[in-house]
Amino acid sequence: MQKRSKGASILAMSQITPLIPYIQIVLAVLLISAVLLQRTGSELGGAFGGSDNFSSAHHTRRGFEKTLFNGTIIISILFIVTSFMALLLK
Repeated sequence: MQKRSKGASILAMSQITPLIPYIQIVLAVLLISAVLLQRTGSELGGAFGGSDNFSSAHHTRRGFEKTLFNGTIIISILFIVTSFMALLLK
């Protein structure tokens, strides 16, 4: 097995650097979409301090809802990682 030299890793990072803003835009759109698709446990009144009987009930995520929830977490982690990469590579 060959080890990658430090120069090769710097070259790979220099090729990724111009793509980071585009990657962040795509991840931001996906993250916004994923958050908006998730079902909330309360109605509009609950957002302004009103109480619902349904807001205190425990809700188990299943099927597509669980996949969407996990995907939202993964997309948010990827967005954070790309943000740190952009910060460190500048």
